[in-house]
Amino acid sequence: VQLQASGGGSVQAGDSLRLSCTASGRHFRNLGMGWFRQAPGKEREFVAAISWTGAETVYGDSVEGRFTISRDNAKNTMFLQMNSLEPEDTAQYYCAAGTAPWSSRAVVSTESFFGSWGQGTLVTVSS
Repeated sequence: VQLQASGGGSVQAGDSLRLSCTASGRHFRNLGMGWFRQAPGKEREFVAAISWTGAETVYGDSVEGRFTISRDNAKNTMFLQMNSLEPEDTAQYYCAAGTAPWSSRAVVSTESFFGSWGQGTLVTVSS
């Protein structure tokens, strides 16, 4: 699966952004998907994951209640709606395709669950 992330930009605190991740390849709809982010000088952090049907989702503690992950299997696309953005959300955001349809929270919130990664899109939030 090849992935292309888009939708990043520079916004003010409190604003919203919607990231998209478009996948090529016929296996997209059979795989769990996720978003990670990496701020300068920090390790990559789990943001959110969604099951192959879209029925199950999990979120990182820092984004729970503000971000919403979704997918449209007919369009091979995954989304991350980010509301109430904070300067701490500034990072490069990466989308990833899982190696299985789904698994437990402990598994899908780790990088090892994901086998394909997009190139990243930059989100900058100023105060």
